[in-house]
Amino acid sequence: MRALFCRIAPLAAGALLLAGCQTLAPVATMPWTERRAALQAIDSFTLNGQLAAATANEGFSASVNWLQRGASSEVLLRAPLGVGGARLAYDGSRLHVTASDGSQLEGEAARAELVRLLGFEPPLANLRYWLLGVPAPADPAVVEILDDSQRLARLQQADWQVDYGDYLPSGKLWLPRRVSIQRGALRLKLRVSNWQLP
Repeated sequence: MRALFCRIAPLAAGALLLAGCQTLAPVATMPWTERRAALQAIDSFTLNGQLAAATANEGFSASVNWLQRGASSEVLLRAPLGVGGARLAYDGSRLHVTASDGSQLEGEAARAELVRLLGFEPPLANLRYWLLGVPAPADPAVVEILDDSQRLARLQQADWQVDYGDYLPSGKLWLPRRVSIQRGALRLKLRVSNWQLP
C-alpha cells in the first residue's frame, strides 16, 4: 500500500501543478495599436472597486459599481454611513442622478449634485475609456507605454492626466487595477477589485 501511495502521490501533485499552470496562463501580448483598438471596442463591462475624490479643500470616498452598456453608463456610489451616495446614469449627453435621499435630478441639477458630492464634475464622456486603460477615441492624447505588454503608464487627454498603477488579467486582456485621474488640485483615485467583461 505504501509503495502504491508513493507512486500515486507524485502523479497527483503533478496534476495539481498542471491545473494551477492552466489557470495562471499569461495574458497574450499585442502591439499598442491592436491593444488600443481592442480596448476602445469594448462597449460592455462591469467593475467594482473603491473611489476617492479630492479637491484642494475637501474629499469624498465611496465604493463604486460601474456598469457600461454601449454609450450608457450606470454608476452606483455607496459612501460611508451618514455621508450619502448616489446613482448616476449617463448616456453620452444626458445625466440623471438619484441622490441619497431618493430625489431624481436631471440636467443642470444633476450636474450640481455631482459637483456637491465629489467637489467637481468628472469627465464622464471620457471616463469609460480611461478606466479601461485607453484614450477616448474622439480627442488627441499623449500616451506613455509601461512595459512589453503594451499597458499604459500614463495618458494625457482633454487637460486631464491619467496614471495607471498595476493591472489585472481579465480574459485575454490586461485591465487597470489602480487609476489616478488628475487636473490641477482635482483628483480621482480608483482601485478596482474586479472586472467583468461579456
